[in-house]
Amino acid sequence: MDHQNSQSFVSQSHFFVSFLQDSLKSKDPFPIKLIHGRIIKSGIHLSVFLMNNLINGYAKTGFLSYARKVFDVMPVRDASSWNTLLSGYSKECLINEAHLIFKEMPYRDSVSWTTMIAGYNFVGRSQVAIQMFLEMVSASDHVLPTQYTFTSVLASCAEIRALNEGRRIHSFVVKFGFNSYVSVANSMLNMYAKSGDRNAAHMVFDGIVVKNTSSWNTLISLYMQTGQVDLALVQFEQMNEHDIVSWNSMVTGYNQHGFDLLALNMFSKMLKESSLEPDRYTLASALSACANLGELNLGKQIHAYLVRTEFNTTGAVGNSLICMYSRSGGVDIARRILEKNRESNLHVIAFTALLDGYIKLGDINPARKIFDSLKDRDVVVWTAMIVGYVQNGFNDDAMELFRLMVTEGPDPNNYTLAAMLSVCSSVASLNHGKQIHSAAIKAGEALSVSVSNALITMYAKAGNISCARRVFDLIHLNRDTVSWTSMILALAQHGLGAEAVQLFENMLALGMKPDHITYVGVLTACTHVGLVAQGRSYYKMMKEIHGIEPTSSHCACLIDLFGRAGLLEEAHDFIENMPIEPDVIAWGSLLASCRVHKKMELAKVAADRLLSIDPGNSGAYSALANVYSACGKWVEAAKIRKSMKDKQVKKEQGFSWIQIKNVVHVFGVEDGLHPQRDAIYKTMEKIWKDIKKMGFIPDTESVLHDLDYEVKEQILRHHSEKLAIAFGLINTPENTTLRIMKNLRVMNQILSKIPHQSIWTKFQRRFEKLSNSYIKDSTRLISWMNYGLSFISQDTKSDVEYMISLCCCSSLWLHAEGRAGHYSQMTLLTVISLLGKWMVNQ
Repeated sequence: MDHQNSQSFVSQSHFFVSFLQDSLKSKDPFPIKLIHGRIIKSGIHLSVFLMNNLINGYAKTGFLSYARKVFDVMPVRDASSWNTLLSGYSKECLINEAHLIFKEMPYRDSVSWTTMIAGYNFVGRSQVAIQMFLEMVSASDHVLPTQYTFTSVLASCAEIRALNEGRRIHSFVVKFGFNSYVSVANSMLNMYAKSGDRNAAHMVFDGIVVKNTSSWNTLISLYMQTGQVDLALVQFEQMNEHDIVSWNSMVTGYNQHGFDLLALNMFSKMLKESSLEPDRYTLASALSACANLGELNLGKQIHAYLVRTEFNTTGAVGNSLICMYSRSGGVDIARRILEKNRESNLHVIAFTALLDGYIKLGDINPARKIFDSLKDRDVVVWTAMIVGYVQNGFNDDAMELFRLMVTEGPDPNNYTLAAMLSVCSSVASLNHGKQIHSAAIKAGEALSVSVSNALITMYAKAGNISCARRVFDLIHLNRDTVSWTSMILALAQHGLGAEAVQLFENMLALGMKPDHITYVGVLTACTHVGLVAQGRSYYKMMKEIHGIEPTSSHCACLIDLFGRAGLLEEAHDFIENMPIEPDVIAWGSLLASCRVHKKMELAKVAADRLLSIDPGNSGAYSALANVYSACGKWVEAAKIRKSMKDKQVKKEQGFSWIQIKNVVHVFGVEDGLHPQRDAIYKTMEKIWKDIKKMGFIPDTESVLHDLDYEVKEQILRHHSEKLAIAFGLINTPENTTLRIMKNLRVMNQILSKIPHQSIWTKFQRRFEKLSNSYIKDSTRLISWMNYGLSFISQDTKSDVEYMISLCCCSSLWLHAEGRAGHYSQMTLLTVISLLGKWMVNQ
């Protein structure tokens, strides 16, 4: 009878176990609960085997609490009982609870240890998984690892690139005789490949007797990771059978390393030769290749495939599709895809691509609408939107968005701060730049290369060369080419040509390779200090040693260098034999030098050539008229000015601009609009008398009109920058630095013996400091900039025009200003020919 009952007990147990296993296929816990009830009614709930299966059923359907109750009421438990519960918690990522169960276990076998190691690996705690393995092999109960133990712990080593620990585990693989297991060998191969030890990876691969597809795929991935695409192709072609991972490794690898055409060829080969269907990784990489190549038609074909096969276009594929259309001229289609998918979690790459597409169309408003619609905006998305505004010239919008980011968004990173510093540079705002610098220090980003480079440029453009140099000195351990270039340009802009040339030589001595912008800086420096032979040498070095083809900027620097040195014929010959077509800057530079050296015939040639390129260029007429005037040819000068009037070519007017307490004050010659005009003129009269008593003799020859001496002197006295200086003296305390920026050059002689101010004047790319001393002849300035915006592109005019609108906006600043003693008061003067739009009665 007992025997029959025992057989019945076992039979019922297997019956219910069969039902439990069938119920697991549906992942529905309700049948398991019904079976649990029947088990209790049948009185067979004491079966350990049956209860273990019931625990497994509850665990795999997500009812861990029920599994735990079953476990707790079991009168007898075996190792499988503990391991089943342990596995349930581990697979649900409840690793801390699993660890508590592990510690309670009376006996731990290889399954227990492997479950914990795999669990820690699954939740990303790879270092703990490795430590758990080392505890296992050193435990007193001498539990031997299995192949699954090794594959799990080697995956953890690969995840965190733990090469030393991986090598140690490799020794255990050999010790316990698992090196012949293909799965373990593949795991070691993957670990060495991801950890960068190619030699060890090759050794493991060569030691695999029977290589499976996974072995080949891992080696292909290794070659792709190191950029050895040719070797990856060799391995791919040696494979007897390719799976989807093999094809994806090739297509994605080619795409990631810039071989987009090869990526598309491999994708096409897959469609033709393989029966496999491309997955989301294949399609995302193929679309990315189309985006990089601008292959709109091919991208549309892939899109058609997605539509035909009803492929899910959310996630990576949808983002790649948006990128492809955005970068290939189909931004409107990209927007429609976005709206159709209602993609609230648009990836930053797709967003930046869409943003870039709208920027190219000159329409950034749709991009802002997309930005506002995003739910989870990380620092990259914020930075992308800010950079989009900056690149498109919307500096005030960039500033407002940055302010919003500071108050409501994530902490800015080094790229955000560098973008905002470029805004400060474009408006030459020292106070605002200092605020960004302070934010960078607080964020721990002040010494990052990108932020430091932007700081150097910002301080230089704001006239503070000493701060620029201090920032440069602070990053002496991690300077890149941009760092050196920024500092060389800064020194050149501030007239410190000798220092700039020496810094360039130091850069070369350290083995740093200059780029084309570096050479613009050092050639400009040579121009300022008259190093003609050295300038020629650098120009030759640029082409022959560093392989940099000359641009119009390099040529303009060399023309300016020859012109300043009086080598006008050499400058002319250089223009005629330039490797590129001479532009208005080249001829304008020569024309400016002709005025200084009074070369009428050559000036006429330069003016004619300039006007043939740009017939409406007022600078050419003015420059030629000034050459005639300088040579005493008043009749010829008058004819040029009459011709200019008849052709309705308007001369660019010079303005000076000073900003005090967020109010912009604009001055022109003989300006009578300012409400403090009486005080300004009285102050200027007093200064003029005082400096004449000191021996100052006005250079009336610089007034290139046939006028009486007294009238010429009055014009000099009431020049715009002198009125701005007088205004600054009236409205600032002693020892205040006045920072002046102009579009036109300062007159050949300027105020000297100013009693208490240090004055900085800024032209379009050039600074002069005027401080208690006589200022020498302004031929030291870049001659081709002497005529301001007349010789620069319309795009640059637009940038400068927008700069004015920003600086006139009091909302530019991050924080309210004007607190006494917070910063030294700064006065900023600038001038551009487009300032007439903002001349208002202050």
